Amino acid sequence: MTRIDDTPSAWDERTQLTTFLDYTRDTARAKCDGVSAENARKALLPGSPLMTMSGLINHLRWVEYHWFQVVFLGEEDRGPWTDEDPDREMRIAVDFPLTQLLDEYAEQSARYRELVAGHSLDAQAKGAVRDGLHVDLRWILLHLTEETARHNGHLDILREMLDGRTGN
Repeated sequence: MTRIDDTPSAWDERTQLTTFLDYTRDTARAKCDGVSAENARKALLPGSPLMTMSGLINHLRWVEYHWFQVVFLGEEDRGPWTDEDPDREMRIAVDFPLTQLLDEYAEQSARYRELVAGHSLDAQAKGAVRDGLHVDLRWILLHLTEETARHNGHLDILREMLDGRTGN
């Protein structure tokens, strides 16, 4: 996978925000290049049994779903999590090939790129996040960039532990 550059094609706010989100998305996918199906399912951190490469990619996919479809658009939450298993998206990820998870994440990212292009950055989310607060699309883009970048650090650690590969 060739990762895009983090330098935006234009210097307006929207282009900068979407460029950085795409950059972190592409980085997550690049971290998974060449990882075997078996290694993608390995939990290497004793204190984090759900922390697998597959689990992290599936988590990123479902986090975007939650913020764009549930919070921003106000749709019913049809995510895989439950009250009894709030991290289920990470647990079930090992039941799917990493290539499938990466493809679904890429397809979904493309749909959300279109969603973002069709709305003002000032557009308020239909769903409240806490204390009745309705964030705007700008905040969601910033939050998703932070979330994805943080998990890229986890992917870095797992990849180095799996096969010694660093970088991307």
